[in-house]
Amino acid sequence: MLTCIGIGIRLRFLLVASIGVGIAQECLAGNQIYEPLAASVQAGLRASIADQPAPNHGFSNSVMAANWLTEMSRRLERRIPGFESRLAFLRTAHYEATRAGLDPQLLLAIIQVESNFRKYAISSAGARGYMQVMPFWIGLIGRKNDNLFNLRTSLRYGCVILRHYLDTEKGDQFRALGRYNGSLGKPEYPNMVMAALRTGWHYDHNIAATNAAPPAATDNTASNAETSPMTATSATRKTQR
Repeated sequence: MLTCIGIGIRLRFLLVASIGVGIAQECLAGNQIYEPLAASVQAGLRASIADQPAPNHGFSNSVMAANWLTEMSRRLERRIPGFESRLAFLRTAHYEATRAGLDPQLLLAIIQVESNFRKYAISSAGARGYMQVMPFWIGLIGRKNDNLFNLRTSLRYGCVILRHYLDTEKGDQFRALGRYNGSLGKPEYPNMVMAALRTGWHYDHNIAATNAAPPAATDNTASNAETSPMTATSATRKTQR
């Protein structure tokens, strides 16, 4: 009897906790406000949405890609456990952010605050997916069959919309973030995004490159490289890696 009561109390506690988490996440979810767009702006945004699929990554070289993907995969593992899914998410996120002229780290912070990396998140206002995009954007700049729960579609829309808001606000990130969340002029949402960026997603490519650099060659290595073409080639390959 006591065991049953204890189980009942624990289940009630978990239910209340889960409801509380849901409410908290709904409060943070995007609620972009519909605004009429000039025909030229609408055409530009529509062209930005309709594009080729993302390549493997948007980095300038494979070493930078490997360093970034490894570190971000480690940080994201708790939220997206599957390795292949996590890698696909990160490659797409980096490509879409870079394509839109956004900081990939800022994009990850926004997704954390908006949906906590839940692919099928839906807010009380009806915003959908990783980036909590409002469905009216499909009719405004997309195609009627676009699925906002699709990874690439969600990130493509979110990045294009945020880029539009940044352009509208002449680069003012604070106001652009407020527009994205439907809370223009209020500090809570931009402050939460920037806090998530500082504490969870900040990344310095220079430090990462230094940490990943191979050790300097010793005098013996240099001497051997001079006398053996095969060794020299091997040393060069190791340095390039």
